[in-house]
Amino acid sequence: MDINDNIDSPFIIKVGFNKLLNQYQKLVEADNDFIVANARRVLDIADKNPILREGFSDIKLLKTYEKEIEGLLQDAFSPILTKNEIKTASVPFQDIIFNSSERFRSILKTAGEDFELKIKNMPEDQRYIIACTIILNFCYGYNLNFKRPFFYEIPDGKGIIRYYKILYNADFVEIVPKDNAPKITQEDYEELLDNFENIDLWREKFPPSSYEFKGFVISNIFDVTDDQSISNIKSSLIGEDKRKNQSFMQGFYEIFRSLFGFKNIEVGFSIYNEEEGAFERVYGAGMNSFLLNKKERVPCESALCKWSYKRLLKENSYFSISDVDKVYKNTKGKVPHIKVLHDQGFKSAIFAPIANEDGLMGILEIVSKEPWALNSINANKLVDIMPYIVSAVERSKNEEANLIEAIIQKECTSIHPSVHWRFVQEAKDYIKTEYNTGESPTFRKIAFDNVYPLFGQIDVKGSSKARNEATQKDLSLQLSLAEKILNKTLQKKELPIFEQIKFQVNAYCSDINTHFKVDSEHEITVFLKDEIKPVFELIAETEPELKEDIDDYFSKVDEDLDVIYFYRKHYDDTVKLINTNMSSLLDEKQIEAQEMYPHFFERFKTDGVEHNMYIGESITKHDSFNMIYLYNLRLWQLQVMCEMENSYYQNQHEYPLGLDVASMVLVFNQPLSIRFRMDEKRFDVDGTYNARYEVVKKRVDKAFIKGTKERVTKKGKLTIVYSQKEGEEEYKRYISFLQSKNVLDEDLETLELEDLQGITGLKALRVSILYHNENDDKNFYTYKDLMATIKS
Repeated sequence: MDINDNIDSPFIIKVGFNKLLNQYQKLVEADNDFIVANARRVLDIADKNPILREGFSDIKLLKTYEKEIEGLLQDAFSPILTKNEIKTASVPFQDIIFNSSERFRSILKTAGEDFELKIKNMPEDQRYIIACTIILNFCYGYNLNFKRPFFYEIPDGKGIIRYYKILYNADFVEIVPKDNAPKITQEDYEELLDNFENIDLWREKFPPSSYEFKGFVISNIFDVTDDQSISNIKSSLIGEDKRKNQSFMQGFYEIFRSLFGFKNIEVGFSIYNEEEGAFERVYGAGMNSFLLNKKERVPCESALCKWSYKRLLKENSYFSISDVDKVYKNTKGKVPHIKVLHDQGFKSAIFAPIANEDGLMGILEIVSKEPWALNSINANKLVDIMPYIVSAVERSKNEEANLIEAIIQKECTSIHPSVHWRFVQEAKDYIKTEYNTGESPTFRKIAFDNVYPLFGQIDVKGSSKARNEATQKDLSLQLSLAEKILNKTLQKKELPIFEQIKFQVNAYCSDINTHFKVDSEHEITVFLKDEIKPVFELIAETEPELKEDIDDYFSKVDEDLDVIYFYRKHYDDTVKLINTNMSSLLDEKQIEAQEMYPHFFERFKTDGVEHNMYIGESITKHDSFNMIYLYNLRLWQLQVMCEMENSYYQNQHEYPLGLDVASMVLVFNQPLSIRFRMDEKRFDVDGTYNARYEVVKKRVDKAFIKGTKERVTKKGKLTIVYSQKEGEEEYKRYISFLQSKNVLDEDLETLELEDLQGITGLKALRVSILYHNENDDKNFYTYKDLMATIKS
């Protein structure tokens, strides 16, 4: 087998010892008789085996001349040092070793028969280019300084990965250009400097097999496990999204196992919450805390004894427990951190504070199920790695703080991405002004002019009536249960106070059925909490026969509200589900709409879902706005409103209560200005004229059709409110299009609305929505058909 088989390289490689023998040729002239005799011994081997000087590519010859090669390399591989030095003679760029020290052979033997020796960080795709850089150095004198540390990763007898750094000695290498090798010019060299990744260019300048490589390399190998473990810890901690990576902690364990030199080790963390004075669990894939065990949070005083508390929190010093069982026995299991280790089966441990100049941030916990494995001696290994862990925790805390702020902003004071650039711009100006003047500047007004508004809502019809009915049912049920218990009590003991309370219960029952008022709920609730509850608690103590009835009464009462919350819960849960589901659908559809053309969007949950959109040049920042994007967004809005209605009625069977919804869109053709109100942390219209739009939004869904007492919004219909003729014509075109798609029915109405306070001239288009089964888009139903299908 030839060394060069299946190898893509600019080299034809031959193992040869010519350059080494030339060194011995010089030593024959030395003054030292011993050196001369040794040199002649080596040369005599070469003279008897000329192929060793000439070089060869047949791998089998390495075995044939094994003893002779060992004789040539005796000085380089001293028998005196062979058990200490880790050294090999090998073919470069390949894992072909033909001579090695005894210690190297021992390391490989310990690794096992299945272990395959490979240089760990020699990139396959760069080997050709690395060979070319060697040629540039040897043949043309260009030193590119492309030296990179190479490593072996070899397991020891305990299965721990140990790291060995390889340093090459190339003193005995000869590289000679062959006839087909192009001569490298200065111009070629300069071109190559800027094209390291261009393999085709390197192959052009250094064609395959265009140089002869004769010789061998000596590898001096050093155990750098501690240094590499520290480097690996540093690299691991720099990586992003560590908490999400399931394999991160497993890899972290392996690094610590290499550092401490034994397999049975686990690593955990706990975070110190200074405000709460407690240790808390770190959330993430594979993250554990052995100090907390399965608890989420433990006060520091409960997790540690006084000495360990002082050691970690006050002195910021680490400590070890080399024999947990012994300490547990001596302290009778009363020391909290010893007990928690003992309960988990750990026999030795090290606790190290993760602290900076501001104080403790967390605890690094290293534990083992072997006694004495972790102790005060090997705890000193942490000195070199703790700075990296501290730095990583500092960064992690900052990232978490930023994440918390981002979540708060997203959930509570969201700045929509479409206008975020404007806030960034102002923030940069703020920082610049503060830096230049040294004074605290004001955050300037953020406004967008000439934007077109769109408003829509899908609202629960008769929500106030539905909630009142639910409230009446809950209160009636509780009052009737109370009346039954009072009747039984009066049969046992006729106290005037019980009769008076029963009279009040009957009066409230009558009020609920005849004239239930706005403040009735509060009044009755206070009566049930402040008067009924303490009386029933007294009856339960004094009349054992009634205790079961009273327990049954209280079992039906909500613990937090102190009243029966059954029918109202059904209502509240239904509205909540409607809001959640409709909002989710709207948010999902918004992603598509933003891709069509960016615009401002916000939504609000009320008894249904409302949304505002603003579109215009000042929001997009780019000179790209065209009215076609406004028309497109208006059509998109109508389609989405119909989809939301369909989605609601398709899933209505999943809601606790059967409620109806009605959809409405408000058309406003004039552009307006909006500004961000710093005090309210939201956008609002800017200026008196534009305020008319906000007034219409708030009142229009309550408007009546002119000359009637019928509300403009109606279940099963989409209502489009407008004030100008051009709006009517535009939306009739959209309606006609949606009718052709079987989204809307053919019963289009044009309606005039009663004047609202300060608002006149409003009109509306109203048309029925067609509903379809989610499994059959071909069949469409009116609202009436849909209700008949649902009830059948």
